[in-house]
Amino acid sequence: MKRSLIFCTLFLFFVLQLCAQVTVMNTQVLVVGGSTGGTAAGIQSARSGATTLIVEQTTMLGGMLTAAAVSCTDGNDGLKSGMWQQLREALYKHYGTTNLASGWVSNTCFEPHVADSIFKAWAAAEKKLTVVYNWYFDKALMKANKVTGAEFINKKGERLVVHATIVVDGTDLGDVFASAGAGYDLGMEDPTYSGEEEAIEKNDIIQDLTWSAILKDYGKDADKTIKQPAGYDASKYYCSTSDAPCTDKPYQLDTRKVLNYGKLTVTDTLHSKFMLNWPVHGNDAYLNVVERKPVEREIAYLTASNQTLGFIYFLQHQLGFKNIGLADDEVNNGMAWMLYNREGRRVKGLVRLNINHIKKPYQYDLYKTGIAVGDYPVDHHHGQYPGKVPAIQFPKVPSFTIPLGALIPSKIEGLVICEKGISVSNIANGTTRLQPVVLLTGQAAGVLAAQCIAKKIQPGKIDVRAVQNELLKMKCYLLPFCDVDPNEASWNPIQQAGALGLIRGVGKSIDWENKTFFYPDSTITNAELENNLNGASGKSVKDNQRLSNDWLTIQQAKKMIGQHAAYPGSIFYLANHKKINEVIWKDQLHLTNYNEQRFITRRELAVLLMYYAKGFIDCRVDLFGKRLR
Repeated sequence: MKRSLIFCTLFLFFVLQLCAQVTVMNTQVLVVGGSTGGTAAGIQSARSGATTLIVEQTTMLGGMLTAAAVSCTDGNDGLKSGMWQQLREALYKHYGTTNLASGWVSNTCFEPHVADSIFKAWAAAEKKLTVVYNWYFDKALMKANKVTGAEFINKKGERLVVHATIVVDGTDLGDVFASAGAGYDLGMEDPTYSGEEEAIEKNDIIQDLTWSAILKDYGKDADKTIKQPAGYDASKYYCSTSDAPCTDKPYQLDTRKVLNYGKLTVTDTLHSKFMLNWPVHGNDAYLNVVERKPVEREIAYLTASNQTLGFIYFLQHQLGFKNIGLADDEVNNGMAWMLYNREGRRVKGLVRLNINHIKKPYQYDLYKTGIAVGDYPVDHHHGQYPGKVPAIQFPKVPSFTIPLGALIPSKIEGLVICEKGISVSNIANGTTRLQPVVLLTGQAAGVLAAQCIAKKIQPGKIDVRAVQNELLKMKCYLLPFCDVDPNEASWNPIQQAGALGLIRGVGKSIDWENKTFFYPDSTITNAELENNLNGASGKSVKDNQRLSNDWLTIQQAKKMIGQHAAYPGSIFYLANHKKINEVIWKDQLHLTNYNEQRFITRRELAVLLMYYAKGFIDCRVDLFGKRLR
């Protein structure tokens, strides 16, 4: 009897699968996941001219920033780059202020529903973009080693099949490239493999994850205490604030300060709101179910959800904050729709960014292929792992750029990566994973996908400079020069000269907001320019003669560039060498104080160099930053 019942149940399951409705769609670019990176990729792909479809498993666009309720951002405060700055300006307009530093963790705190409405308004404005919700990724569609689309399921058992020319993996955990058979890394790495002295050992430990929530202050007389969640253990939250019991050294911040960590800028000023994403004995949790299918993870994720509900109950029941409860007008009645995953799979790409490239960018050429920028330190969360975590010494880093090749799998065609699963090391992931970086990486992925469609090429054959040139038009930083504003007339040539390696910035590690300075109004030595020109051209005018450390004059700059222009294959026009005079300096270069004997500033030099250059887009490099002749 029992065997018959099992047989009938299985038979009924397969009948339902066969009878389930199947919808088939076709598009040029398919973005799997309306995550932070996926949303940016989909919107930008459509803006760049490709017919695009975003398929998202929740009802929101924006991923970490919205559905995961991590709406106090980390980093990039001083980098007004591309879609990241566009989002901030939309938030400024909504709230009527440029001061969004309501929480002390961030200078940009906002309500998730506001960012969701901004993204949806942008999406609705694009005629070439379609967004569908409540579909879980199931598998990649393949033809040999090429991704040709994806298949999705929903909770009704229905299926959606999408055929596409280019697929963008916008999933948090790298589900598409894993399904497609791309190589990937998961967990920590040993130094032999990663090439980093900081790496210690290979293991499958990933960062803690968090089921965030949005809390709301309902007034001093309100009682919003929730039901005690399953498996509640108050001792889990001891030491979370200085008001809580603590068996160890108590945490120094009181509960109000902990709540204000993620205090949000609000539309309704009568009721404060708080992002609950507190790592210190709060709602971080450890769980590694990366290799399960998306639709299967939700049951496992209940432990993370209960960790957060337990923390809320602890704040209300034990610490006396009964008036602060789950926000009834945010995300899923206050609880996030999805987990905040800090780390998942990392694809093995055509290029792999490690911490050495970030620490000392000018020892390598990858910076010449930059498409997105970040300035956050390396930050891993491992407080909830049940075992012993290797004591990695995270290095101090300057701000950095993401290389284009990190978005492209090494052995799979038809696929672009745009979320935290780009090709980086485990240590580097600690800074490339942050919201602004991922948003900008997604925007670049959208440009890349659209150009693949327009040029009928595979991602691995993309012209780096063509992607960069398009990003520059949208005021996206290629290099994180924090002291030159995108609205300045010299910003474009400074970014171009930087990406060509003609003038280098100076990186500095500054706590939680690292910098790279261009020093536009400073001078430069003869030796520095000559070395940079040699590196860009592969030729040496001085033939190993000792170079002068004297400050460079306008006259010397013209002469030096003219000498390099004489070489076959030079990136400079020789004919332009003698053209510069006071009229051109003023009317075409838009510079002042033309005196050939005075020292030239780095800003003026960048403008001069790009005047001589044959064109940024013609100074081509491969995905490793090596010059193509």
